[in-house]
Amino acid sequence: MAGHSKWSKIKRQKAVTDKARGKLFAKLGREIAVAAREGGGDLNFNPRLRTAVDNARSQSMPNENIERAIKRGTGDLPGVSFEEVTYEGYGPGGVAILCETLTDNKNRTVAEVRHGFSKFGGSLGTNGSVAYLFEKTGVVNFVAGNDEELIMEAALEAGAHDVVINDDDSIDVLTTLEKFGAVQDRFKDSGLQPGRAEMTMLASAEVDLDLDGALTLLKLVEHLEDLDDVQNVYSNANISDEIIAQI
Repeated sequence: MAGHSKWSKIKRQKAVTDKARGKLFAKLGREIAVAAREGGGDLNFNPRLRTAVDNARSQSMPNENIERAIKRGTGDLPGVSFEEVTYEGYGPGGVAILCETLTDNKNRTVAEVRHGFSKFGGSLGTNGSVAYLFEKTGVVNFVAGNDEELIMEAALEAGAHDVVINDDDSIDVLTTLEKFGAVQDRFKDSGLQPGRAEMTMLASAEVDLDLDGALTLLKLVEHLEDLDDVQNVYSNANISDEIIAQI
């Protein structure tokens, strides 16, 4: 978890300055539309859609954009049909990488993703080559200074499956997609305000990277995330605080 938390922090900091708002909204809209297509347009009965909408709102996506995306997914408005494809590969130091995409042209997408891996010394793997190392997990994070006992009590009552205290004394509450919304609601009812909440892919084992490897991985992840069809990129890299400070 420590590696995930630190790497996520780097990515969030970069996202604020590097990602064009229009491209970000387009990716958020795709996820909302696909979630609505797969599970219906009611947030109360579609945890994936609720998570997607919550994420969009946290990024200040206008409500009208969110509503249009939901209607495109349910078929109430016309729109392009996107297919979910996850690519697996390896980065510097043998780091495992998952690249989630929503695409209307798989040939274009795989060519762009393969080029990205090759450009930064990585390689695209076969289906199943690294996916077994990751598990989809909801992470609700509280910064240091929050009431640990109250967080743990609320988390367990709502059905979370783990509470992790990080090296910086921040707290991560881990949950499944199905329990993700209920856990957040329970925190809200308890007067607890998370710093962030996200669905991610957590690795069961991490790979340590030196400065050169971390810099190369960051460039690879940035390149992949900048592709129009790519929604999320995950790795099992572990980067020390000292190296993060240099980055």
